[in-house]
Amino acid sequence: MELVEADCLCPSPDVVDYAVEVIRSGGLVVAPTDTVYGILADPLNSDAVRRVYRVKKRSSDKPLPILLGESHHTLLLVDPSPVFWRLALAFWPGPLTIVEEAKPGVPRHLEEWGKIGVRLPNCPLVREIARRTGGLLVGTSANKSGMTPPTTAYEAHAQLGDKIDLYIDGGPSLRRVSSTVVEIVDGRVELLREGAIPYEKILRVLRE
Repeated sequence: MELVEADCLCPSPDVVDYAVEVIRSGGLVVAPTDTVYGILADPLNSDAVRRVYRVKKRSSDKPLPILLGESHHTLLLVDPSPVFWRLALAFWPGPLTIVEEAKPGVPRHLEEWGKIGVRLPNCPLVREIARRTGGLLVGTSANKSGMTPPTTAYEAHAQLGDKIDLYIDGGPSLRRVSSTVVEIVDGRVELLREGAIPYEKILRVLRE
């Protein structure tokens, strides 16, 4: 387990290179996002995904959210509906996770989830890591299931310890709350978790 410091808005190439190396080798990285600290991993690596579940002690029937390098990387996992793109245009990059059906042909361990939640974070550090690793990152909060999501690297370490390969300390989170999560069902938007973006604000955008 190692810890390095980073500027989230202007990350050092050395830090990004190191994180990319860890993730490409199947490792787990804890880093700040634009919400709370998250666990980053390669979602196309089934062994890495299983590690995330074990570290978080998360039920395997609960899908993990995916962070994107660019909005078009959505197309690697889902076939976005018009409603999806309306929400993405209004709230990305930012703290809104949008859930839709997984597209045919995704890896089997992702297909088993049925639906996948994706988000374009407003975080240059995470987005650069995502771009360098194929456009996709597991981006779940760096806490054990049922516990408080961490807002510093040290809070994350207190929960996860040496089960993480690399911690990136970018200082306290700008927000102290996770993303809002919505699911698109038959063209309707359903709230799964209210977080940084009020649900009423989302509905107001859809009504306009």
